[in-house]
Amino acid sequence: MSELNVVIPTDFSVQADYAYIMVKKLEEKISVKVQFLHIIQVPDTVTMDNNGNITTCGDIDVKYIETQRDIALNKLNYLKALYGNHVEVHLRLGKVTDGILQFAQEAKADIIAMGTKGAFGWKEKISGSETQVVARKSPIPVLSLMCDRSDLQIKNILLVHDFRKPEKLDLSIMQKLMSAFSCTLHLLQITSGNPDEEKPVFEQNTTEFAQQNGITNYQSHLLKDTDVENGVIHFNQMHDMDIVCIGTHGKGGLLHSSATEKLVNHLFKPMITFHIN
Repeated sequence: MSELNVVIPTDFSVQADYAYIMVKKLEEKISVKVQFLHIIQVPDTVTMDNNGNITTCGDIDVKYIETQRDIALNKLNYLKALYGNHVEVHLRLGKVTDGILQFAQEAKADIIAMGTKGAFGWKEKISGSETQVVARKSPIPVLSLMCDRSDLQIKNILLVHDFRKPEKLDLSIMQKLMSAFSCTLHLLQITSGNPDEEKPVFEQNTTEFAQQNGITNYQSHLLKDTDVENGVIHFNQMHDMDIVCIGTHGKGGLLHSSATEKLVNHLFKPMITFHIN
């Protein structure tokens, strides 16, 4: 099985540690390349060359940025000493979310793993969590989680989708996990209609979806609920999935309510988000 290239953005918080703990869980079955990334948030007028030399427009104190650089490098080197020389560490300057997205694409990452503190209420409406914004914009799948899942046993993966129009999706990350951990994929669709009436067509659609995507070990579920977010939460209460996977069209924000982004901020489960064209 090919190596899984994982970028872990870190602000040196416990949430970033959770992301690495989750990646370590994957390492039990999959060869993983780990790249820690820290972004120092600065304006575009502040730059750093490949040798770590800082240049500013003059309005920002170079010495201050150099101090922040040295503190961050010490913390990154501590991570390398703590976890081993096999992990890579990287430091960048700029806007946090943009820097993460650019680095992950340059590094040809398979997945971005991020811990999140979540976001609720007005904060969610105005800005949301950085993880939520990265999940919205990233063409690379994002693995997010809020808590320590070192006890996780990966046996059941939930894929939340609208199966009314069966299509081939890029499920390479899920398929790697399924193959490595011999787990079952659960196909879930949330409906506001009558599940008994919709079930025959739904089962036909999920069968076609599974065939198109080369999925063999799966179960199909049709659940009536008020919306996708509540449906996923209620399904997990009944069935206790290990990882939740859901696609996004990347249209979140103040004027567009995305179920995927709400779940990133609210769901206490490891979650993989991926883009749907």
